Amino acid sequence: MNRFRRTSNRSAVLASLACVLALLLAGCTGDQPPDSGETDRSGTGTAAPSPGGGELPEVVPRPTSMIPNGGDVRVSGKVALVTDPSVEPWTRSLAVRVLRAIGAEEVVVREPGRSIDDSDLRVRLGSRWSPTVRKTFQDTELDFPDGDEKLASESYAISVRDGQSPAIALGGIDPAGAYYAVQTLRQLATPGRVAGVAVLDEPEMSTRGVIEGFYGSPWTHAERMDQLAFYGSVKLNSYVYAPKDDPYHRDRWRDPYPADRLRRLRDLQQQATQHHVKLTFALSPGKSICFSDPDDWRALTDKLQSLYDIGIRSFSVPFDDIDYAEWNCESDRAEYGAPSARAAGVAQARLLNRLQREFLDAHVGTMPLQTVPTEYSDTDNSPYKTAIRQRLDPAVEVMWTGEGVIPEDITVDDAASAEQVWGRKPLLWDNYPVNDYDATEGLMMLGPYAERQPGLGLRLSGLVINPMNQAAASKVVEISAADFAWNSTDFDERRAWHEAAEYLAGDRFRGDEQRFSPDSGTVNALMVFFDLNHTAVLPDGEPWLEPAPELRRRLDEFREAWNGDASNRQGAVSELRGYARSIAEAPEKIRKGTPEDFVSDVRPWLRATDLWGDALLAALDGLSARASGDSATASEEFRRAAELAARAGSVRTVKGETLPQGPVRLADGVLDDFVRQAPDMR
Repeated sequence: MNRFRRTSNRSAVLASLACVLALLLAGCTGDQPPDSGETDRSGTGTAAPSPGGGELPEVVPRPTSMIPNGGDVRVSGKVALVTDPSVEPWTRSLAVRVLRAIGAEEVVVREPGRSIDDSDLRVRLGSRWSPTVRKTFQDTELDFPDGDEKLASESYAISVRDGQSPAIALGGIDPAGAYYAVQTLRQLATPGRVAGVAVLDEPEMSTRGVIEGFYGSPWTHAERMDQLAFYGSVKLNSYVYAPKDDPYHRDRWRDPYPADRLRRLRDLQQQATQHHVKLTFALSPGKSICFSDPDDWRALTDKLQSLYDIGIRSFSVPFDDIDYAEWNCESDRAEYGAPSARAAGVAQARLLNRLQREFLDAHVGTMPLQTVPTEYSDTDNSPYKTAIRQRLDPAVEVMWTGEGVIPEDITVDDAASAEQVWGRKPLLWDNYPVNDYDATEGLMMLGPYAERQPGLGLRLSGLVINPMNQAAASKVVEISAADFAWNSTDFDERRAWHEAAEYLAGDRFRGDEQRFSPDSGTVNALMVFFDLNHTAVLPDGEPWLEPAPELRRRLDEFREAWNGDASNRQGAVSELRGYARSIAEAPEKIRKGTPEDFVSDVRPWLRATDLWGDALLAALDGLSARASGDSATASEEFRRAAELAARAGSVRTVKGETLPQGPVRLADGVLDDFVRQAPDMR
């Protein structure tokens, strides 16, 4: 796919963004330097891998529009970073770290004013714009119509241009846009230079994020803090706190959080703010609430108030995974009648409407209430859905999981049907890569973000994915989902999947290391490991992502060659042995070349891969011996392969870390079948 492309449906928005850069670049020139400034010499950063063959670095998520804009700009010596007063301190600090990582020996931070004559490069960073100035892009191939349409939030523009006065301009339509512009800058950089490009970019979906909504061991505080920083780096802007096994979220929802837990939630809110992530706190009272009890109303609002007091401004009250065939108190029967799906919908809608009106609307800075209905999947109409559609305040956002709790695909038509049944665009709660249900026992979900139709953003209010208990390993799918939610039109699942491997091998989004290029050996090892852990299953155990497609392809080719010309059997063994060796060697490369938290998450699967890789090699040694007529050696190698396979099958997930716990599974029905069947191949 051509990465230098034009767009027409967003160009009106992007035309105005061009004006951001025109004004910013104009602010880089003047007569005299300001009287004072700030010099930062201590920052560090990270950037994208070096481009090969003259191509520009990839950017994740893929921008709406990016075109060549002249030669690369060198970054060295003294760099003047001119920032608007409206630029947030953490965005300015990030820009300093990135410039230092690229090659600046000194970064002088100044507010707009007169020029800084002794700098080697001027970088302009701001968030203001003018609809009348477009000269920044007058020489580019981007095509802008006339007009002054409203700008999309989080949009940004970048101009990197070489020449007599090299300059870099970063403009955001709002603080988030300025922050995202810097996050893209780091991916355009290689040691000592930034690619000469013009970028105009805006998100397709306004809500893009993750919901910690699984059963089993919740993420640790450190994992959540790391996740929030990571979300900002890939332009995910939403995190919903809803771990089922936090007792104060669900079972003990009435009880206030202890002081230490409340402090950690405050820390999460502060971290989220600095990385432009909306932290939504979910309180799930459905298992025990009495809708008509004034004491429960006070308990609910008091709990939300305690979270508001520490800075949280977004709230969700879900009613998922409860039984609405019974009331929790007799007074609800008197108020709403006999228990039924419709009565439950009426009671829930009344409570949510009251919360929106009396709590959220009465508190400064709050965002619309979210909920997860009890019937949260499919698009079949029902008395419950009718009650919600007819009675729920239009301001309340409704989450929906697709055509099924675990859908095998999600289409634009599905989303359009959901919009009709709920009376509003749904917020998609995508139950992938979550691995907390029985059919996922032993599985690590490291496949691509697949079977989601481009264009969903037009029918959704947003997308949040439900991740695994393993936070660091969940980043594989989170990166792909971020790419899809930002720009599904140009989404390439294979590209995004590979970008996840590059992230783990090079850590190029985090900003705490000066690493520009991922290690290719580690990337290749990860892609082999991802393939072994490619499968994703429906609740009945049927896969909606097939197991190990690359390995299966190679094994099928081997079987065809083995069953064909007998004189070519050794060649077929040799061909497959190379890939088998890559499986056997992948775990050690991953242990050495990826972050410690990822290695910790996948340790049992790495151990199983060690053993399965050796088992596959032993099976091939047996086949090679058979092709040579050495029956004794063949029998011994097949025996060894079976022993290694048995040991691989006995590796178990870590108790307390994974729900459900059981034997590790990878390449189910592919690798194990081949090792078992090899002795019978004649």
